[in-house]
Amino acid sequence: MEAILQTRLGELPPGYGRLPGTGPLDMARWLMVDDAYAAQMAERERLLRDHRGEVVAMEPGREAVAAEALRMVLAHLGEREEWAEEAGRVTCPDGRRVTVDEADPLGTLGRLIAEDICLLEARDGAQVLVGAVLCFPSRWVLAEKIGRPMLRIHAPVPGYGEALNARVERMMGALRPGVGLWRANGHFHSDPMLFYPRPEVAKKEWEAEARYFRSERQALIRMPETGATLFSIHTTVVEASALTEAQRARVTG
Repeated sequence: MEAILQTRLGELPPGYGRLPGTGPLDMARWLMVDDAYAAQMAERERLLRDHRGEVVAMEPGREAVAAEALRMVLAHLGEREEWAEEAGRVTCPDGRRVTVDEADPLGTLGRLIAEDICLLEARDGAQVLVGAVLCFPSRWVLAEKIGRPMLRIHAPVPGYGEALNARVERMMGALRPGVGLWRANGHFHSDPMLFYPRPEVAKKEWEAEARYFRSERQALIRMPETGATLFSIHTTVVEASALTEAQRARVTG
């Protein structure tokens, strides 16, 4: 399969390289349309058609959370010139027309935007993953994470322990509707494939330098009705040679 690449990496946040490294989110620039949008959406359509059970999951009884996420995204798209909605159908930036299926909010989200969407709820003092449409996982498997709290989800991640988790939980607990946060991560990869699931038991080798660089632009937004947290992930994969000198200094420093 041909690699789907952007031509440039784009903006890195001031806190890049630190954990959690978040900054204020400009809501007008929440969802991304870049030069890989059409190709990424074609891949999302394929994954939702052929691998639905691997890329969509929701805990029973969390339908209201997923429905609110869809309404929030549709409201945002209504303010953007790249999308147009009429009579329950959305014309996307690549020309596809997507029917809004309220009975399948996560699947609809997966067809509208390039971002993956994870939904988290506070439960027993921890943020728990209760639903997601995750077409572009990077070294993790959705089925292993659904219903798990943040600390358990990040158990395989080097350096993510109880102290950092406590900071992340406090940060997420303090989120207020209308005021989001964003951050970004990045790693060199030999494999540019967007759908890159790996089970927890698999050995994960992080490369100091490789042909490609993969980055996730992540946003955290409190949803006002259910109080759940919407966590969006926009994935960029570029040739490592496309990094500017300033970007390379930051991602390798």
